[in-house]
Amino acid sequence: MTPRANGGLPQDAEERAVARAARMRRGMYVLPSLFTAGSIGAGYFAITQTFDALTATSGDGGASHLDWAAKAICFAIPFDALDGRIARMTNTTSEFGKELDSLADAITFGVAPCLLAWVWGFHSLPDMPNNPELHRVILQVGSFVCFLFLLCGVSRLARFNSSHNAQPRNPGRSDRKYFVGMPIPAAAGMVAATVHCFYGFTIQRWWLALLWLVLVGLLGFLMVSTWRFWSGKEINFSRRQPFQLIAILAIVLFIILRWSNEALFVVALVYMFSGIWARAAYSWSRRRRQMTEPEVPARADGSAFRDEYLQHVAEPVEAASVMHVPEPAMPPVHPEVFVEHSESEERALAASELAWLEEERKKSRSDEY
Repeated sequence: MTPRANGGLPQDAEERAVARAARMRRGMYVLPSLFTAGSIGAGYFAITQTFDALTATSGDGGASHLDWAAKAICFAIPFDALDGRIARMTNTTSEFGKELDSLADAITFGVAPCLLAWVWGFHSLPDMPNNPELHRVILQVGSFVCFLFLLCGVSRLARFNSSHNAQPRNPGRSDRKYFVGMPIPAAAGMVAATVHCFYGFTIQRWWLALLWLVLVGLLGFLMVSTWRFWSGKEINFSRRQPFQLIAILAIVLFIILRWSNEALFVVALVYMFSGIWARAAYSWSRRRRQMTEPEVPARADGSAFRDEYLQHVAEPVEAASVMHVPEPAMPPVHPEVFVEHSESEERALAASELAWLEEERKKSRSDEY
């Protein structure tokens, strides 16, 4: 007979149950890592397609390769969103998964869109015989701005991993959760959605290259900013949801798949400007509130403290007159007291006078009753 452990299952059965639970838990850890691996694979595919566009000899000039690279980056965004959510739902979060997810984001949403932005917007810009100096400057500045995009992206990841309960400078609603700064998948999605909106055909005008330069630089700034961006983490799909939500999700998915070029660009643009609009609205409301609030300048002669003191003295006297309590005689207060004495002496004198006034009021009430 196998001895029982703690009066329950036999010892060998308990050991088998513990081993089975450990194997199941290791398998559950694999599940979110599979989504992270899918995100890395999409980023690797986007990088290879971008390099293929440089040596393409087809009639479209490598536009199809760039379009596939943009699609791969957009395809990796749901994988990045699902790996963390699945890990939290299955209680399989770990430091290993956290670090793996950060490295995956650096590759898929940092390196891949950086190369894509440079090849699509700057490297493929045709020569300018009339102004070769402008062409050279655009290429150099564009390369530097794409590097800044990558640097801001990995800095955003490092800040996200090192900060705990970070709050944006423009706080929003208490029932919603926000990102501090634009998340790197959203910035990469803006780059990929723009390339996909033009079907991968490269920029051919220098002024369009300048607009692309401003957009890439703006995305880098938004990632390292402290502005709030909606995270959507308050949506919990593990809870019961109305059945209309399934129909809405199906319609949204159909629109994105059917008109992906325009739909993805609009979604990315709206999300980017939502953070800018939230910051602008917060600054405007704060400035308006500061303009409406009266400001009491501090005066060196002690008159501001005297006004505050007289205000506190006048309120009890007014309350006493309502209760028909005879007002006690105030001791003479000379204005010189507020000028010649220091601030600490003035406060001590005011406290003693208020105490005396309270004692007189109590005596008056006792005499009345």
